Amino acid sequence: MAAVQYYGTGRRKTSTARVFLRPGAGGIRVNDRTFEAFFPTEALRKQIRQPLLLTETADKFDILATVAGGGVSGQAGAVRLGIARALVEYSAELRKPLKTEGLLTRDARAKERKKYGMAGARKRFQFSKR
Repeated sequence: MAAVQYYGTGRRKTSTARVFLRPGAGGIRVNDRTFEAFFPTEALRKQIRQPLLLTETADKFDILATVAGGGVSGQAGAVRLGIARALVEYSAELRKPLKTEGLLTRDARAKERKKYGMAGARKRFQFSKR
């Protein structure tokens, strides 16, 4: 018999997170490491816990996340979106509070590509009149 679990995919910048919610006591593991070891700052941890605290489900689920790509900030955003989507899969009533807080919206901001003849995406090389 397969254990009950709820799945959500989260993306942010170039990061992708696969998030599984399983009934439990509130433990969070990311890439087989503890939550505290994977996300060093309290701000990132708070950001990830936001959907759980909003819906008051922090102690109902154990969270298993697999993250790939990007940096630590993008990965935190991806995990947050994945948790929010998995919570909606668990209970449709949670959709409204998560939606009003903007936790179900994919943050589409990503690095703009560098253009030819320019130093970066928008920065130009120094202009020389002569």
